[in-house]
Amino acid sequence: SQMLASIMAKKMAVGASCVVIDIPTGRGSKVEDEDEARRSSADFMELGRRLGIRVVCGITYGGQPVGHTVGPVLEAKEALETLMGKGPTSLVEKSTALAGLLLEAAGVAAPKFGHEYAKKVLESGKALEKMRQIIEAQGGNPNVKPEDLQVGQHKISIYSPCDGYVTEVDNSAISAIARIAGAPVDRGAGLVLYGKRGRYVKKDDVILEIYAERSTRLSEAYNLAVQKKPVTIEGMLLHRVPEYT
Repeated sequence: SQMLASIMAKKMAVGASCVVIDIPTGRGSKVEDEDEARRSSADFMELGRRLGIRVVCGITYGGQPVGHTVGPVLEAKEALETLMGKGPTSLVEKSTALAGLLLEAAGVAAPKFGHEYAKKVLESGKALEKMRQIIEAQGGNPNVKPEDLQVGQHKISIYSPCDGYVTEVDNSAISAIARIAGAPVDRGAGLVLYGKRGRYVKKDDVILEIYAERSTRLSEAYNLAVQKKPVTIEGMLLHRVPEYT
């Protein structure tokens, strides 16, 4: 109830008439199964009805982080790269899908065509142009480039222990490591996740990079990563039965 009130109060305060609520669903996310996601969607829509706001909910895949970064500056860099046509597919797909729902709700795009419309806006460069206008309106440099955004100066890499496939990414562990590194208070802190579920990696490939603004924070985050093992890598043979003796 507190989450619903907090989220919808902000939307009402700015006079929103249409709102899209993203509900990431999957292991390690706040909403772990689709049934719960649908119940939350119904609650959001009912509250929106009472407030006079049209609410559409997007139940999205939340089994692992979207894109490859966690942390304020790292995510800003990735978002800017995506607007420039260089971002990861998962971030492009999720962003345009949710933007498409809002375009449909506002009557800009026809039902079921919002996703396609949003992709065309992104590919045309109009989305980047609008972001630069927003940055300028807020007193920032509208011509900022991804490389202008400085991440934490302390970095350490974690490598794959073997050849195999990434079979699991632990959302909770990823979040905890980023926080210990200093994010989001330390804007340059966070991590880059190279080893996402389904990817084939070789022994000694980098699967995770941790950034911090303070060396002590980096050491703590690295120790936690070693303990938590946020990325699981397995070969095609999982077990031998009977075990070797």
